[in-house]
Amino acid sequence: MELVLERELIVAIDGPSGAGKSTLSKRLARALGYVNIDTGAMYRCVALAALRRGVDPRGDRELERLCADLDIGFVREENDERVLLDGEDVSGEIRDPEISLLTSTVAASPAVREAMVRLQRQMGLRGGVVLEGRDIGTVVFPEAEAKFFLLATAEERGRRRYEELKARGMAVDLRQTIDEVEARDAADSAREHAPLVRAEDAVVIDSTDSTIDEVLAEMLDIIRERRREAGLPRIN
Repeated sequence: MELVLERELIVAIDGPSGAGKSTLSKRLARALGYVNIDTGAMYRCVALAALRRGVDPRGDRELERLCADLDIGFVREENDERVLLDGEDVSGEIRDPEISLLTSTVAASPAVREAMVRLQRQMGLRGGVVLEGRDIGTVVFPEAEAKFFLLATAEERGRRRYEELKARGMAVDLRQTIDEVEARDAADSAREHAPLVRAEDAVVIDSTDSTIDEVLAEMLDIIRERRREAGLPRIN
C-alpha cells in the first residue's frame, strides 16, 4: 500500500563547509517551490552578534541569553536570499573568515544549538522546506524524507572559498583558506554536542569533480522518486 503524505517533503542537506550546501539548497528550493532555511546562516548570526556584543563565545549562559534576544530572519528576493539579524542585512558580513571560525565555537554550545534547533523545527514542521547544515538529517529532522550528505576534498572546498572571498574584493591567501577549512572540519567533527555526522539513510554525493548543475540534477532525480513513494504529485 502506497504511503500518502499530507504535506510536502522535508529535504535535509548536510556536509562540511564549502561542499556547496548553501548554493544547492537555494537552487533546489527554487526548483521545487519550497522554502529554503539556511541553518548555517543562523549560527553565523549568533557568532556575529556575540562578537559585536562582546559575549564570551564559550559561555553557555551568556549565549543562551543572547539567543533569546535575537531576531533572525530570511528575505527571499527574485534571484537571491538575504539574511537579517535584528532587521539588519548581514548576508555578506556573516561570511567573513573571522565569523566562519567563530561559528564553530558558538555552535558547540548546547544552549545555542537547542535554541536554533527549536527555531528550525518550528520553521520546517509543515514540510515543503529545504534545510542545510551539519546535523539536519541526524538531529533537527531525522524523519526527513530526503536526506543528502555533500562532500568535496578540503583542497577543493578551500579553493571555492578562496575564489568567493577574492570576488568580494578581500585579500586572501589560498593555503591559509584551505587550512581554515580543515580547521573548521576538525572543530565540527570533534564537538561534543551534535557533531558533523552523516545520517545512515542519507545519499552521499561527492561534488569535487562535479558542477553545481550536475549535482542539482542528481538531487532532483532522487527527490522525484521520494515524491512518488510518498504519493505526491509529479514535478518536472
